[in-house]
Amino acid sequence: MGVIQVLEPGLFTTVQDLGREGFGPMGVSPSGAADKISLRMGNRLLANEQGAAGLELTLLGGAFAFPEGAVIALGGSDFGATLEDQPVELWRALVVKPGQVLRLGPTRSGARCYLCVQGGIAAELFLGSASTHVLSGLGGHEGRALRKGDELKIGTRYIKAIAPWSASNPKREWALSPRVLQVLEPRKVICVTDGPQSDWFSEEAKKIFYESTYRVAEDSNRMGIRLQGAAIPAPTGGEMISEGVALGALQVPEGGQPIILFVEQQTTGGYPKIANVISADFHRLGQLRPRDEIQFHRVEPLGALSMLTFQEMLLGNDLRERSSLESEEWLSKRRSQL
Repeated sequence: MGVIQVLEPGLFTTVQDLGREGFGPMGVSPSGAADKISLRMGNRLLANEQGAAGLELTLLGGAFAFPEGAVIALGGSDFGATLEDQPVELWRALVVKPGQVLRLGPTRSGARCYLCVQGGIAAELFLGSASTHVLSGLGGHEGRALRKGDELKIGTRYIKAIAPWSASNPKREWALSPRVLQVLEPRKVICVTDGPQSDWFSEEAKKIFYESTYRVAEDSNRMGIRLQGAAIPAPTGGEMISEGVALGALQVPEGGQPIILFVEQQTTGGYPKIANVISADFHRLGQLRPRDEIQFHRVEPLGALSMLTFQEMLLGNDLRERSSLESEEWLSKRRSQL
């Protein structure tokens, strides 16, 4: 079993998997990767189980040593990664030789990069998940963000029978299909369905919400994405009896500046919810940076379900043997959009 040594932890790096679903009634939010699709695809490139734990790096990367070597893949946003001063491409399985050091700098695109390692990160499970929930100090590596000097064990959560890559046999190279890369394209229009209290809001309030551009506030985090922009007139009273809330709910507190409840959300809330981000767009929330601007587009529940179904169909047919420079071209396109 190999290890990862943390030489520099970056701004905010945590161990994350796909989260702990189903514990909302107990007051436990799901946590997990903010961009679950990027984590899933990184794991798929390594023939890991798609829920294997990896490292989520936020805005600024770090430096990580692999004393015994490893097979890794980077997904999500471009952090300008290098291995022994050589550039590392996103969405590519890569053999790291014993003693080599991976370095990642500040983001060049979205908010988060995922470092996946073949076998996943071996971390003690809490309620069936290795994901870090920093506010409660549970899960991940000692329930906290990584620090200099930490050492993480590499696990064995990969499918040995079909693993396309190994440190001893790197003969085949795999890439994501162009259609999957399109799913990962940055998009600043977020699709939503009506929230539980959408009928509490006036037509004027809804018009403001759907026609305005909102900026991601500096104090946004994994608990909630705070938005700044045109104030939404609150329903009479502005508050309500607290009730259970869903991931992606758009609360409108006093003052009219909406908040998107995110992966470490509180599980109950007492503000009316004008809308809810659709499941197919959750991963886009995970790549929003402070000062990014977004707009909202309303869809019907059936449309939201169709979008999710189509997305999952694409992701289920994601790998193909690498025969061109399409993924490099896609990365160049993303950089040109900055």
